[in-house]
Amino acid sequence: MSDKNRIPRSGEDDFSSEIVEQRQRFIEEQTGATLDHTKQFSFDPHEMESNIENFWGVAQIPIGVAGPLLVNGEHAQGEFYVPMATVEGTMLASYNRGMKVIREAGGVLTTVSEESMQRSPVFIFRNARQARDFQLWLKDNFEAIKAKAETSTSVGKLHDIESYHVHSMVFTRFDYSTGDAAGQNMVSRATFIASEWIHEQRPEMLHYMLSGNFDTEKKTSSVNLLKTRGKRVTAEITVPREILMKHLRVAPEQIAYGQQISTLSAILTNSSNNANHPANGLAALYLATGQDVANIGESNQCTTYQRATSKGDFYFSITLPALIMATYGGGTALPTQRECLRMMGCEGKGKALKLCEIAAALVVAGELSLSGAARVDKKTRTNEWVDAHERLGRNR
Repeated sequence: MSDKNRIPRSGEDDFSSEIVEQRQRFIEEQTGATLDHTKQFSFDPHEMESNIENFWGVAQIPIGVAGPLLVNGEHAQGEFYVPMATVEGTMLASYNRGMKVIREAGGVLTTVSEESMQRSPVFIFRNARQARDFQLWLKDNFEAIKAKAETSTSVGKLHDIESYHVHSMVFTRFDYSTGDAAGQNMVSRATFIASEWIHEQRPEMLHYMLSGNFDTEKKTSSVNLLKTRGKRVTAEITVPREILMKHLRVAPEQIAYGQQISTLSAILTNSSNNANHPANGLAALYLATGQDVANIGESNQCTTYQRATSKGDFYFSITLPALIMATYGGGTALPTQRECLRMMGCEGKGKALKLCEIAAALVVAGELSLSGAARVDKKTRTNEWVDAHERLGRNR
């Protein structure tokens, strides 16, 4: 590559105004594009350090607000105005409608039942006998391995090592709690230190891979559905029949009937969930608050359970077993993302569980609203979903 085609970099300060402007001019010269909007921003470029390389500008994504969202959680209690970054028209209007139903029904009950972030090395031996014996050794030496792993972090705590023996290999999942950080980098370093120590103790081992892909990072999987990755959160609500009919114009038994059919579709298509659209609300909240948006691959995975109650009301529950969110570190420290976290009282340490409960309640709002919008009115032969996108979501 010639110097003419090389992206400008600075070994002394790669986030100075001068080098950022050099990269902007370079892009304009190399591509012919005029950078009128993307090169304008209001923060010190140095705040991007460790979050991005070759920084030159910003992608301005519209942020709307939905709310208030009433949450009855152990960590999130009260009403919250939720920032949502999206380019999909009608979405915030739909979530707002769901939040209105939630408020009149008394709020969403949220429960965090487990925390776990993984790195999953695979240890490889000459034969299955050696692998089997190693699996037993792992169980007997957990405390020593835990002590080694935790030398690299004051926050991360190793609480379990899952092991799965296959052929001459042992696939593992090192399960950690990571405080208010998402923790992927934290657990990678801790697990590497532990794995190097393990390798020294077991000379019969051929080698190991630090990630054997059993953590299934940034993709859905049955192991995360059962075992948890990030935070496992359940959000549930009972909506009185009259409130459901008033705002969504659908009966509890109608929604329950539709859910039976859509769950069958989820099985037939091997879908990651049997919900309507949890990725919509989660992605919008992730973008606004500085989360790693690629973790939607895991966080979108969920199960829903809903039914008409014996009293004729509507019960809805969703469990998100791999909700990966942080309020400290990574993109959450960036200026605009901090402001969005501050809107919900979720900035900084000690707030990750609160944010996860708000996120789960947000998903409920979207699920309720779309469950009503998807129906076809028997009299008018119209569909709210189609009509709303035609009115609010179509560029004209």
